[in-house]
Amino acid sequence: MSASYRLGVDIGGTFTDFTLVNERTGDIFVDKRLTSPHKPERAVLAGIQKLADRAPNFLAATEEAIHATTLLTNVAIERKGAKTGLITTKGFRDILEIAREVRYDLYDLFIRFPPPLVPRRLRIGVEERVLADGSVHTPLNETQLREAFRFFRREGVEAIGICFLHAYRNPVHERRAAEIARDEIPSAALSLSHIVHPEPKEYERTSTTLLDAYVKPVATNYLDDLASELRDAGYVRPLYVMLSNGGTATVNTAKCFPIRILESGPAAGVEAAAFYGRMMKIPKLLSFDMGGTTAKLCIIKDGKAARTRTFEVDRVNRFKVGSGIPVAIPVYDLLEIGAGGGSIARVNDLGLLQVGPESAGSDPGPVCYGMGGVAPTVTDADLVLGFLNASYFLGGEMQLNPAAARAAIEQSVARPVSLSVTQAAWGIHNLVNETMASAARVYVADKAQAPRHLTLICFGGAGPVHGVELARKLGCGRVVIPPYPGLTSSFGLLAAPVAFEQSVASGKLLDSVDFEDLERRFQAMERETAPLLPEGDETIYERSLEMRHSGQDVPLEIAVERPFGEGDLRDRWGSRFFSVYEELYGRMDLDNPIEIANLRVRIARPSTPPSIRAPHSDRAMAPLDERAVFVAATSTLESVPVFKRQSLAIGQRVVGPAVIEERESATVLGTCDVATVDQWGCLLIEVAGSIFQGGSAEASAR
Repeated sequence: MSASYRLGVDIGGTFTDFTLVNERTGDIFVDKRLTSPHKPERAVLAGIQKLADRAPNFLAATEEAIHATTLLTNVAIERKGAKTGLITTKGFRDILEIAREVRYDLYDLFIRFPPPLVPRRLRIGVEERVLADGSVHTPLNETQLREAFRFFRREGVEAIGICFLHAYRNPVHERRAAEIARDEIPSAALSLSHIVHPEPKEYERTSTTLLDAYVKPVATNYLDDLASELRDAGYVRPLYVMLSNGGTATVNTAKCFPIRILESGPAAGVEAAAFYGRMMKIPKLLSFDMGGTTAKLCIIKDGKAARTRTFEVDRVNRFKVGSGIPVAIPVYDLLEIGAGGGSIARVNDLGLLQVGPESAGSDPGPVCYGMGGVAPTVTDADLVLGFLNASYFLGGEMQLNPAAARAAIEQSVARPVSLSVTQAAWGIHNLVNETMASAARVYVADKAQAPRHLTLICFGGAGPVHGVELARKLGCGRVVIPPYPGLTSSFGLLAAPVAFEQSVASGKLLDSVDFEDLERRFQAMERETAPLLPEGDETIYERSLEMRHSGQDVPLEIAVERPFGEGDLRDRWGSRFFSVYEELYGRMDLDNPIEIANLRVRIARPSTPPSIRAPHSDRAMAPLDERAVFVAATSTLESVPVFKRQSLAIGQRVVGPAVIEERESATVLGTCDVATVDQWGCLLIEVAGSIFQGGSAEASAR
């Protein structure tokens, strides 16, 4: 039987990951390459060549290739986008500086904000005014507009964002402006706010539209080049790109809406976690993705992750909300922490140990990589503690240098605080775990959840190394380590459906809404969005309303039927809103009317979950090795059994302390932790010291 493959490629801050699945047999081929930051496609092609050694000519038999990238986020942060101009309503050219008129840190006398993507001289206001009800108050001054575009042409502007006041309600002026732009400066890329983000809030709409324009030429060139190189390598089908909301889209759609792929990498990891949650029938998961640069957490309920409509890029203070450029697109509601394998450890000015948020990244990387890094990192500490195998990193393709790691930790951490190298290494490991646990506690509580009710699913290269201790600190009773955890995000690309979503503003009270008009608006949105998907026999439509109490700012997304059906829709939808509101805030406000802020449509093609066959042994195997590993229960290095994950059998149990190694990561079990290999090849770990339904890990160990 001939092979049929699906390929997922995820470009991360430190590594580029590859997952190739043979859909006929379930066999999985994986690879991991150091990311080439200045030429990301170089690592992609190198990984494809490596996969071809094990699956010759696989590209010709690949039905689907899906890609996730951090490229556009880096373009915004490094200010390497196109020369961009802004056309806006007269009097609103300074909205990028005025913003929300909020200081993200009240007591910082030297507070800074990221500089605008577009300098003031390239932001031009023209006479026009559409009112909040959509009526035209002042016609568009086309003479001023043409003069503005001619000025942009003389200045060499490559992209233009057009954002007029209340264009989300009536886009007639933006549409006319686009026609004139194509006549006056046809080479410029255009982004129109009523297409990019057709919702209220001028600052967010303007910043989102400008960022879309700023990255559009870069995104177009990169995606075209990558698709061309893949064709030359033998891949003849369309290339798909992961979107920030967990769906995938064709390259053509991604080029039209490049802003939608800013958070594609983190979204892929969440999609993978949700896939395993559905497969294992785990109702509540806490996804934990720890790579080389950051750690990301996300709550998943009943196989679906929570989403939000705004996030920020290029934060001056990376983990302070309000210090970056707001981007109003649908993204997964993630908590991002500056903690990864490359996080740098040092002693600060107060004489205290500090880990992160600065990262060594992939260039130069941790000291033990031997690529020029001099500052000790979390990976260096994990190596010194025996959690990583210096000779088996990336399956032995990359040799680590324990002596260099020890020397760096001794010089930068151990000696200044009068600790042994082992104690200093454990301090680094333990501190980064506590940093993540502290942030996770707040995040979980903010989502009205309790850690004891959540199963922690760990992935990313550093996730399994730190996951069990993190679960212990949080009070999570169980941990899941999926197969190939260091490549889970690239696997998530294969689990995501082809999907796209769009929204429009409403602003109507639920009590006064015209349901026939609402149905017509939903149908119009579905007709407009459907062409963005590739051709297919079946389309899945999902409708939702973003609802809030009148006078409030943040709406809640409430699913509604398609078609609406019979019965009292006001009572039905109102009850759903109150249920979600009460779960989040612990109370209901029955006297405050409900407002429909926005209408939202998501369309998708039916997805086929990847069939996987994780490698395992036919019978339970003894540990293949022992080595000195730090055991927290005794605070010493002890001789601990080391298992190779692919040598474990389905149903085999491993009692800690132990290390379970695999090519891209290692799972570290503490004393009396119990890991069992389930039917899908996942490691299901009962964490010692945590109580959950079904008993405790200590009891299981006994």
